[in-house]
Amino acid sequence: MHRIVFIWFIIAIMTLVGCTSTTPEQRHPQKLEGPRCCQRVEATPRRAAIVRTAARLVGARTIDLNGRRIAYDCAGVTRAIYLEHGIDLYESAPSDDKANGVRLIYAHVRQHGTLHQGPVVHPGDLVFFDNTWDLNGDGLLNDPLTHVGVVERVESDGTIVFISRVADAIERYRMNLALPHVHQTADGRVLNDYIRRKRSTDPKEIGHLTGELFAFYGTRLDR
Repeated sequence: MHRIVFIWFIIAIMTLVGCTSTTPEQRHPQKLEGPRCCQRVEATPRRAAIVRTAARLVGARTIDLNGRRIAYDCAGVTRAIYLEHGIDLYESAPSDDKANGVRLIYAHVRQHGTLHQGPVVHPGDLVFFDNTWDLNGDGLLNDPLTHVGVVERVESDGTIVFISRVADAIERYRMNLALPHVHQTADGRVLNDYIRRKRSTDPKEIGHLTGELFAFYGTRLDR
C-alpha cells in the first residue's frame, strides 16, 4: 500500500515543470526582509482590469496579442497580461545583457516599483520564485528568479491565488506563507501547489511547494 501511494505521489509531482529560463546566476540578486504573511486589499480599477486579463488566459495554450506571438512560458504569459494594459515588463535595463524573461521583469519592477514580502499584497502584483528548477544543472540551490506569476487574489486565510504557466497550460496556483510546507489540509483544501518537479538529483533540503520556493512580490507604484 505504501509503495502504491509513493508511486502515485511521484507521478503527480512529475507532471509539473518549471518556467523556462536561460541565464544562471550564483547569488540571489536581492535579499529582502519583512513579514511573510498576506493581507487583502481592494483592487484599484486598473489592478482589477489586469487581474481580469490574467483570468481570461486561464486554460490557454498559446498567447497571441494583436497578431504578436508571445513566448509561452511563465515570463511571456506575465508579460502578455501587462502588455494588454500598455505596460511592457521587458522594458528595463538589467545588469546582465543576457537576462531571461523573469530577470527582465525583475529589473523592470526594481526600476518602476518595489519588491517586498508583504504584509500587504495587491491583486495584480507579481510574485517571484527561486529554484523552481535546476537552471544551471549543478545540483545546487543557486538558481534565483526562475519563475513569476500574477496575483489574482488573497483568500481570507492569507492564501495567495496567482495565475501562471507552470505545467502544460496557464492555471491558478495557491501559496500560503504561514504554512509553506503544507500541500493541503486534512479536509483537502490546497494551501501550496507543487511548483518544482521532483528529481532524484535534487538536493535533500530543496522544497517543491510554492510557499517553500517563494522569493518576493513585485508592486508597480504607478498603478
